[in-house]
Amino acid sequence: MHKRNEWNKWKAKAGVFLAVTFVTAGILGAAQPATGIPTEVIQLTQFGPALGVAAVALLWPSPVRALLAGAWPGKGPVWAGRALPLFATALLITALSAGAYALATGDAHATDPRALDHPFALIVVAQLIGACGEEIGWRCFLQPLLRTRYGPLTASTAIGAVWGVWHVQVFAQAPAYAAGFLLGTVAMSIVLGLGLERVRANRLLLAGGFHTLINLGMLLFMDEESGAVPPMALFGAACLVAAVPWVWRAPAARIPAMAHSAR
Repeated sequence: MHKRNEWNKWKAKAGVFLAVTFVTAGILGAAQPATGIPTEVIQLTQFGPALGVAAVALLWPSPVRALLAGAWPGKGPVWAGRALPLFATALLITALSAGAYALATGDAHATDPRALDHPFALIVVAQLIGACGEEIGWRCFLQPLLRTRYGPLTASTAIGAVWGVWHVQVFAQAPAYAAGFLLGTVAMSIVLGLGLERVRANRLLLAGGFHTLINLGMLLFMDEESGAVPPMALFGAACLVAAVPWVWRAPAARIPAMAHSAR
């Protein structure tokens, strides 16, 4: 009976988080045009996961505090040692996808930051804020929650699939476009899940920084927003290639679910 109750509590937390995350993201996306905030700078939908965490925290404050404990700044060699590999992987994904796209089309597709409609420094800061709005939900709350039940690879793959489906707008594009995007979200989620395994501080900054570098790379070197299939397919393939070394080298991929004090 005790195990069943704990299982039900785990499912309830995940269910509330996902329900609020999906619904509020839709509302924020619909409201954005009325705010006048340009999507090039920040997309309000990115704050859906943060609101999902807030909703769960209202119902289960102590467990949420325990799950989020590693999100905030702190000391320790583990998080510092993960920053460079994670950020380098984000740059590698951009280099692979943009390079392959340039070779395939004969065009570098590079955008001068000075040619953007808004100051690049503003975009960088706003992108980091928006990325953290997402990652406090995906990597700082849901990943530790799923790790209480599943191993890191299984948890990361599941979150990547949900993260991809959450971007419902991609399914208005061609099936190959959506498939490339989903491949990318699952592969990036695996990189982040394995990269943040056993990291007990600064998880939000690490995940948000990785996410920001990806978004900026896509903004400056790809034109996937047009709905064209090749750039998105190449992006997904690049993410998959970048994830392989993490799976191959990380013993954490074989670690089972962890016991957690959050109930």
